[in-house]
Amino acid sequence: MARSSSSPDAGFSLLEVIVAAMLLATALVSLAQLFGVATRSNIGSRTTTYAAVLAQQKLEELRSLSWGFDQVGLPISDISTDTTVTPETPNGGTGLSPSPPNALQSNSPGWVDYIDAYGNKRGGGATAPDNTLYTRRWMVSPLPTNPNNTLVIQVLVFRNKARAVADENAVRRFPEEARMVTVKTRKAR
Repeated sequence: MARSSSSPDAGFSLLEVIVAAMLLATALVSLAQLFGVATRSNIGSRTTTYAAVLAQQKLEELRSLSWGFDQVGLPISDISTDTTVTPETPNGGTGLSPSPPNALQSNSPGWVDYIDAYGNKRGGGATAPDNTLYTRRWMVSPLPTNPNNTLVIQVLVFRNKARAVADENAVRRFPEEARMVTVKTRKAR
């Protein structure tokens, strides 16, 4: 009579159980690390997206200011609206005035505003008020080839943190920041 190679008492050896447990533990640790990386990536993406929304809002706000010609054909330029506060005020601001050359590299009053966690403007100035989450800087400069009729508007938005390396010499965009550029030309009314 032939004997069966498996008996009812047969099972896994201790070595097989240890190897299986190690493989399972390695897979679970790798999966946990993957969840951590995905979470950090999602938070960074959310921050970048929100910064892009804030940059787009400022571009639209600046593009809505008067920059055209009146009925007679004379240029109209809004150089006094304060866009650092809500609601905008018709006086006390810089409007579409040309900004200092370093407006994107430092907090230049008139070309910077601060945003809280709820997206509300906290005002402008050289220093950020308490509870500022984002700093939004913009630069308005005449287009060199058509300075009387065309403006280049740039907006940089970043979380309120030190940007010393990026603010030296040239403006670089770091992760979780947004930088947008547009052109505004005069149009007849």
